[in-house]
Amino acid sequence: MGNQLSFRLPEIDREKTKEAVEAALEKYRFYLLTVPDEKLPKVTATYSLVPPSNTNAFHSSTEDAAIDNVDRERERYRYLEWVIRGVNRLTKMEREIIYKRYLEDEETFDYEVYNEIGFSERRYYRLKARIFYKLAFILKIEVYKN
Repeated sequence: MGNQLSFRLPEIDREKTKEAVEAALEKYRFYLLTVPDEKLPKVTATYSLVPPSNTNAFHSSTEDAAIDNVDRERERYRYLEWVIRGVNRLTKMEREIIYKRYLEDEETFDYEVYNEIGFSERRYYRLKARIFYKLAFILKIEVYKN
């Protein structure tokens, strides 16, 4: 009985976790506002003195551009869905704060959000810190201290 197992949870680096959540939300906003860059296929004919070689390449530059665009769109859609699913797991008040501060089209500041929802500055920042902590665990982007 003298040899008990001790279990220690790793310590969370709160500052880096906060930065990771803010970066994820910023990327979400960026993805919503941008249209993916188009890789334009070569339209004009190109001439070369070197004879073409058989490389077993099955795609033209147009097909490669289309495949690349579809892949980027799919990755973008998955990212947006991932963030939305995470935010939807928060409580109604927590979702409202995250949405108003980070997910709306227009960029707003913290003081605008806490004035709009009727919170004191101190209460708002405490709740926001707890929301970031929860969201980091939901999205699995928490950062641990070494």
